[in-house]
Amino acid sequence: MNTIVCVKQVLDPEIPPAKFKIDPETKKVIPPTGVPPVISVFDERAVEAACRLKDKNKGKITVISMGTAKAADVVRHAISMGADDGFVLEDPAFENLDSFGTAYVLAKAIQKIGAYDLVLCGRQAADWGAGQVGSILAEILGIPVVTFACNIEAVEKTLKIKRLVKDGFELVEAPMPSLVTVSSEIGLPRLPGGMGLMMARRKIIPTWKAADIGAEAAKLDKANAHSEITGLSIPARKSECEIITGATPAEAAGNLASKIISLT
Repeated sequence: MNTIVCVKQVLDPEIPPAKFKIDPETKKVIPPTGVPPVISVFDERAVEAACRLKDKNKGKITVISMGTAKAADVVRHAISMGADDGFVLEDPAFENLDSFGTAYVLAKAIQKIGAYDLVLCGRQAADWGAGQVGSILAEILGIPVVTFACNIEAVEKTLKIKRLVKDGFELVEAPMPSLVTVSSEIGLPRLPGGMGLMMARRKIIPTWKAADIGAEAAKLDKANAHSEITGLSIPARKSECEIITGATPAEAAGNLASKIISLT
């Protein structure tokens, strides 16, 4: 069983709030000095799902990540968990793409890799949280998509998937190949072992440019994007405290009740 997993490097969510900075002019987050990016938590669950399927059905796991040269670190993390190979998609033309542009680049890379039985993505990115790339990617590849999976099993050429819905879960079947987005309810990802860490460090992670995957310049043109970031700001936190008093406890309670009523 050949599985392809799409992973993304994101800002470490454990950084102190004081270190989180943005550039309102360029509408970008400023990476804090000395804090390397990490794999998106939902994508890490997708890697775990791929490893569980490999444990039962054998096969190969290929990881791809679009980003900077540092994306090789998240690919190596996936390899240390049990993936076999990985590629980094790095090109100035890939920077600041919207969900449609990102899905297009990933699709071209998957088509270059070749035959596959399953494509896995996280249910959403841990930074922007749009949750669109997986479904758009499936549309471009022309394969079925199942979202919010919390369990995946492979029986011959059929996928049996348990997916979350608002009031419980559904059990669905999908043919291979299909694309499945994985939710955190699938469970905690495995910790890399010593052998896996050593293999990941030694692994050569090829880098593909736009020309390597045959990406068309028009598809990467920001002028043709389906969405645009018009503003980026850090939410302002404001707290106020008002002491309600009275000559007697009963009067203070009455004043408090009147205040609450006036605010509703």
